[in-house]
Amino acid sequence: MGSPVAAEPEWLAGRREKARGLVETLPLPDRKVKGWEFTSLDELDFEAYSASPAGATIDGGDDEVVVMPLTEAIERHPELVERHLGSLVAADDPFVARNEAEWADGVFIHVPEGVVVDQPIRIGLDLDRAGAAVYWRTLVVLEEGASAEVWEDYRSSDDGTDALLNTVVEVSVGQAARLHYVTSQDLSERAWLFSTQRATVDRDGLLDWAALGFGSGNGKVRMTTRLVGTGSEARVTGGYAGGNGQHLDYDTLQEHAAENTISDLAFRGILSDQATAVWRGMIKVEEGAQKTDAFQECRNMLLSPDAHADAIPGLEILADDVACTHAAAIAQVDPTQMFYLESRGLDEETSRSLIVEGFLQSLLERLGEGPVRDEIAGKLEERLAEVL
Repeated sequence: MGSPVAAEPEWLAGRREKARGLVETLPLPDRKVKGWEFTSLDELDFEAYSASPAGATIDGGDDEVVVMPLTEAIERHPELVERHLGSLVAADDPFVARNEAEWADGVFIHVPEGVVVDQPIRIGLDLDRAGAAVYWRTLVVLEEGASAEVWEDYRSSDDGTDALLNTVVEVSVGQAARLHYVTSQDLSERAWLFSTQRATVDRDGLLDWAALGFGSGNGKVRMTTRLVGTGSEARVTGGYAGGNGQHLDYDTLQEHAAENTISDLAFRGILSDQATAVWRGMIKVEEGAQKTDAFQECRNMLLSPDAHADAIPGLEILADDVACTHAAAIAQVDPTQMFYLESRGLDEETSRSLIVEGFLQSLLERLGEGPVRDEIAGKLEERLAEVL
């Protein structure tokens, strides 16, 4: 593996070298490894893909806000990037290590103290070359009292493109800062997707983030939210719609490390044909994190007898004054609802479509108001037309 970026600073070059060594020694997980019981990597061959530049667009921000390619930010804001890059996600597993060794593209977003960004910041990444392996790095930092909305979209123009995307996302929400962060992916149904996302929220801060999956053939998305400051809050929303034998895997962790923190997680999934999905969620309350209020739920609707979903909630609580609950449900389209609609003159296809749209309505409501929600609603409508 060669250095992806020329003339790198010494601190980054050293991290690259360490990561290359880890890549050589860390094996890919098999189904005996906890968290990977339902996702097989038997057909994954990293050597079959060559590291390639990303086709990316970055828009938004203003004069007070830093929004730029990560490689450029290393040159123009070296101390800021060095302080935050790699501070939340450690290169201690084979996917993060590969990202650390190989990334050549990414984005850096820095919102200074007290600055409110009025328009959404948009990042688009295209995965369209067969045989490509794109290693992408996202770093978002909001200082105290800042506010912003960020939408990161991964996509492919052709469902037949065999490629690989490996991303690492680090999000730091400062004291009393507010961030709405959305990642969506509509990759080729032959593509591999591995994404490691970790966020921290400081005192009285708010993180409202969502992960939406419409494409990819296999892989895993890992989302960790760590509430480190008293009064911090996180709302995590997930949605996916799979068909044609896709396998979608989401692994979420809500970590409460301070008193009086709130986390609320809700996932919704639609699966047709022979699609499969797994969601594994954990609420972890650390010692001393009293007055924690945490909730998680995952609900799946199966549109085919051959579709399958696994939902595995979990709790790890080391404090005694908390309110933590979870829920999971997997069901097919309700025949009673179908009968009700059809008895009023609607055909079977329209009736089923209305039931599915109603099932997903709460998901859209959690995305808030504005242009990002409107565009995602359009993407979801297109996806549902494909899987229904």
